[in-house]
Amino acid sequence: MLKLYLVKDLSRLSGHSIHTVKFYLKLGLIREAGRTPSTNFRFFDDLTLARLSQIRTLRREGRTLADIHHVLEGSALTDQAPQPA
Repeated sequence: MLKLYLVKDLSRLSGHSIHTVKFYLKLGLIREAGRTPSTNFRFFDDLTLARLSQIRTLRREGRTLADIHHVLEGSALTDQAPQPA
């Protein structure tokens, strides 16, 4: 079962600042798993945590954010359904 995290928890666990997590969300590098009904807070899952780890590794390799976006589109960690042939 996947764990769910608020932005502050995801930030703490991933080592990325809250600002960076929100920036990656805005760029489409990560996606929220949903929102809490009562407060409308974003929450994220373990796949997002793994994706942030992958982004950190790619950044350390000197990859640009555009390049990372391209790499992640083909990654097994993407949450998009495969396109029909």
